[in-house]
Amino acid sequence: MTTELTTDRTRIRLLEGHEAQMLLRYYLENREHLAPWEPERRDDFFMLAHAQSVVAENTRLYKAGLAFRFAILNREQTEIIGLCNITNLVMGIFKAANLGYSVAERYQGQGYMSEALRALLDFVFHEVGLNRVMANYMPNNEKSARLLASLGFEREGYAKSYLKIAGEWQDHVLTAKLNPNRDKV
Repeated sequence: MTTELTTDRTRIRLLEGHEAQMLLRYYLENREHLAPWEPERRDDFFMLAHAQSVVAENTRLYKAGLAFRFAILNREQTEIIGLCNITNLVMGIFKAANLGYSVAERYQGQGYMSEALRALLDFVFHEVGLNRVMANYMPNNEKSARLLASLGFEREGYAKSYLKIAGEWQDHVLTAKLNPNRDKV
């Protein structure tokens, strides 16, 4: 059994093998919408075989304790609203990870991502025991800036040419949120 998080309007969990088609639909329906914020995607990214390999790899990473790469589903679990990921998970004396996310174009601006990320952060701080979650965004991504600020992320720096997004090296604002109960971690 894997982790499943529940909010008022969503279910947040790993996708299962038979749900790869749902992931492919998310990729296809949001291809243009997400393109400015993601790495360049080759055509084979938008094929069922790739979606199947992503679902399998997400399960492998989860079982190994290396990442939580969850889908945010509607209550009926028939459609992906967005994706949220805790990656680069390091325990020991660091107890930190990176947060990544995307939301379907038709669901943006409705509070779904904020709702889902609050549940995810609660999980990684209280159940997993992380001390720090880091999230970075391009300076022109005002929606991500507002979202992260509303979740309590604080600006920690600015990295030039940090990630290659949409085919170009992009600067990023570096933010982090600390576990509010970090003295118990």
